[in-house]
Amino acid sequence: MSASYPDYPIPAPALDAQPFWDGTALGKLLLKRCTDCGETHYYPRAICPYCFSSATEWYEATGRGTIYSFSVMRRAPVPYVIAYVRLEEGVTMMTNIIDCDFDTLAIDDAVKVVFHPIKGGFSLPLFTPA
Repeated sequence: MSASYPDYPIPAPALDAQPFWDGTALGKLLLKRCTDCGETHYYPRAICPYCFSSATEWYEATGRGTIYSFSVMRRAPVPYVIAYVRLEEGVTMMTNIIDCDFDTLAIDDAVKVVFHPIKGGFSLPLFTPA
């Protein structure tokens, strides 16, 4: 079963995250990497959470990952899947899994990002089985 998401609230991005949302509008999943220690981090922020350097840069992620954990929310008016996806770049993000049979999902399944446009010119990065 798959769900549709017509009424997501419009994000109000913090200044540190604006490039992330600009990227999603273009169909790109952008992450931050520290140029001092080399670690990638998500959620977007100005200072590296590993070494506290402010030398960070944006780069485009592959958009591929695996399901780390998930739950099927069947009691909602429209059932949906909330999940943590571990990206190939090593970070984990909370998201939804869409466009699939929820009963066939499993931990470590391969997934890929898809972008769901919403009001305000934004797009949400959601995932579907790869």
